[in-house]
Amino acid sequence: MKATEAAARAVEQLAMLSGRVAEAVTGLEKDDDGWRVRVEVLELERIPHSTDVLAEYAVDLDGEGDLTSYKRVRRYTRGSSKEED
Repeated sequence: MKATEAAARAVEQLAMLSGRVAEAVTGLEKDDDGWRVRVEVLELERIPHSTDVLAEYAVDLDGEGDLTSYKRVRRYTRGSSKEED
């Protein structure tokens, strides 16, 4: 499976399970078992939009592109500039 297909599958399956729409794919890694994709989603929309609450999820896919797990790894406001691992 190509990286672009893995990213698209992660976004689609995360949306189906969480009910949230992805804003961006922020990371992608291939390992022996499949893929780990980091996906940024809008969790809470606010006005002004610079105060929206976003979250980054780690989504694990197997070699066929099926989701095996997902977990929220951080939550932050759109206007924040602090980068965390």
